[in-house]
Amino acid sequence: MKKVWPLDTAVSFDPYWGEPGRDGNQGYEMMEDGRVRLRIKAPGAREVALDQFGRMHPLEKVSEEMWEGTVDLGRGFQYFFLKIDGCDVLNPYLPIGYGCCRPMNFLDVPVPGEVEWGALEGVPHGAVTRHYYPSSVTGKHEICLVYTPPAFDPNKKYPVLYLQHGYGENETGWVYQGHVGRIADRLLHEGRMQEMLIVMGNGMTQADSLEKHRMLFPQVILEDLIPFIEARYPVYTDKWHRAMAGLSMGSFQTSIVTLTNPDLFGYAGLFSGFLRMLQPGIPNEHLALLDTPEKFHAAFRVFYRAMGTEDQYFNVFLNDDEMVKEKGVEMIRRTFPGGHDWGVWRRCIHDFLPMLFRD
Repeated sequence: MKKVWPLDTAVSFDPYWGEPGRDGNQGYEMMEDGRVRLRIKAPGAREVALDQFGRMHPLEKVSEEMWEGTVDLGRGFQYFFLKIDGCDVLNPYLPIGYGCCRPMNFLDVPVPGEVEWGALEGVPHGAVTRHYYPSSVTGKHEICLVYTPPAFDPNKKYPVLYLQHGYGENETGWVYQGHVGRIADRLLHEGRMQEMLIVMGNGMTQADSLEKHRMLFPQVILEDLIPFIEARYPVYTDKWHRAMAGLSMGSFQTSIVTLTNPDLFGYAGLFSGFLRMLQPGIPNEHLALLDTPEKFHAAFRVFYRAMGTEDQYFNVFLNDDEMVKEKGVEMIRRTFPGGHDWGVWRRCIHDFLPMLFRD
């Protein structure tokens, strides 16, 4: 089979494709029409299928060991569960990322008109650095990734975007699944965005006590992560050079942090975005700023909300539209084709980055 590995994968950038003499000719091939041909080794199996969150794509048994099929998962980044006799199996011959709180196989089907956003050729590239930083909130070390632009100069000062992933993911999501570094490289090369640092923290952070989880991150970013970045990198420290954005769970974290601290952030982005938490019983005191539209408008140069038109939470998005309208607050509001997925979130970040840190 034709072997094409995506540029961003959690396992290997340029992998050696196994040992065909032992494992057989396994893998996948992208078809021109967007379908994918797969060949999976599963000796003794009775049933092999790709489970796309309930949408099943069965493969056909072609020998005692091999199963094949041509499937249409849709364009863009597509997670799935490989089911062998009803059990989830992580296949080493398919790309592996992290989502749904676990390593996941995925396929990244090219989207016409968007492939060049992350193409490596013809542009200078920035770097992504991993840091461990101590947290006074969790009582242990936390982790973050920091994107620096291609022409990064330690003698210059830079604005900062704090960019968060969604539930069940981690700090690597925006790099491996979201392609944010490559998208930023291209936008910078085209002169469409300002130079900036992009900081990606683990929003699923936990304290040693299992009673506290995930909702600690708004406290972590304010008390630990921002001070760490400002001590480590040459960055501006005023609100007009500081932004925060996030997808899904990260959008709610962004809503809490920015609306509660308008003195610290001048820009906010909610992708597949929630102004309010979905779970009942969680207070929404952070929305108080919306009750005074003139203060809100003075606090933010950009407050951006976007969602895919097929997102299962689209009614929540519409309800937030109504709330914003009733309060007389103006925000940038976008929709993109797609669901609650990385195809939409890549479109969000591609749209959002050029809006930041312009006078």
